[in-house]
Amino acid sequence: MEETDNPTEPYTVFCGLDVGKETHHATALNPAGKKIHDRPLPNDEPALRQVFTQLTEAGRVLVIVDQPASIGALSIAVARQMGLDVAYLPGLAMRRLADLHPGESKTDARDAYVIADAARTLPHTLRRVGTDDETLAALTVLVGYDSDLAAEAIRLTNRLRDALLHIHPAAERLLGKHIHRPGVLELLADAPTPTAWRQLGETGIAETMRPRSPRLAKRLPAQLVRVLDEQTVVVPGTTAFGRVIAGVARKLLGVLDERADLAQDVEAALEAHPLAEVLISMPGVGIRTAASLLTIIGDVSAFPTAAHLAAYAGLAPVTRRSGSSIRGEVRSQRGNHALKSTLFLSAFASLGDPTSRAYYDRKRTEGKRHNAALICLARRRVDVIYAMIRDRKHYQPPATHPAPEPARAA
Repeated sequence: MEETDNPTEPYTVFCGLDVGKETHHATALNPAGKKIHDRPLPNDEPALRQVFTQLTEAGRVLVIVDQPASIGALSIAVARQMGLDVAYLPGLAMRRLADLHPGESKTDARDAYVIADAARTLPHTLRRVGTDDETLAALTVLVGYDSDLAAEAIRLTNRLRDALLHIHPAAERLLGKHIHRPGVLELLADAPTPTAWRQLGETGIAETMRPRSPRLAKRLPAQLVRVLDEQTVVVPGTTAFGRVIAGVARKLLGVLDERADLAQDVEAALEAHPLAEVLISMPGVGIRTAASLLTIIGDVSAFPTAAHLAAYAGLAPVTRRSGSSIRGEVRSQRGNHALKSTLFLSAFASLGDPTSRAYYDRKRTEGKRHNAALICLARRRVDVIYAMIRDRKHYQPPATHPAPEPARAA
């Protein structure tokens, strides 16, 4: 949360905002839990300023939202510009706390009250809202857009491979290995069926691929021509599938080109952040991973220890114990799934590092499967990442101690 001139001064107003597209509902409580404001609030700057100004007359204000982005962004920006502290109540905590309040109704007013009361009585349930620093704001937007593009690329890739598999399985096995190469997508966009490939011939296929994938164009065309001879029958619907393949290939090529351009913007924005070099110094952390970590956990000030961060990511084991019949620890199914996925993929990418590989191999030797060993590695790396961000220090590989020399015979 943002710091005020006197951070030790207690809050006297807890303003919960159940945000909406056109209208929020604002409920403000004093430390005793008495409502001092409870009415709808238009989602525009003048109305927000008016309410926040009135509340500041009662003392130090904490504004709590249930959605820090999109429909809640203006409320946060206005509150910060006015020097107010801002916090965020996650949806899961919100739903659980709502069950503790009497009644089964689901209204904006009730939700706003739950949000404000949670801040008043259970401050540990709140989460830090990233600062309004332009660099972090830009990274948040760009990383979110990149995630959307990645999901779209996966969808288009699956659709393209399915269509290829329908008309020519052998060609799909060959082209599927290079399905994200621009030259292959250019070929599929211009010549999407086996008949079109035969008409182009090896030379025509190479000429189509060469501008975007010159190295692949030297060997793939001959392989594709040989593969075509493995199937002489024309599957019904091939012409219609060709229309689908051409369209999907063009879309996928556009998405991949956009991701490549976006990666440059992400890298440029990341270079302006003081923690970027710290994170990238760790094996398995690249541009996209560092950007994702910064937008989710920031400077880790919201987490007292690395264990808290691991629990937030859903990497900490959960103890299950009931009398003498149920004992043990199981993998958590909760946590921030985006953060957990980022840390898991980063752990996988770090297997080329000797230290990470040795830890992973040790877990496999203990009998853990691949994914379980990676989760253990990701949990171990959380401790390192937390310390690096907290201390603003680059990654330092653990010191290796040379084996003692054998004693010489007298």
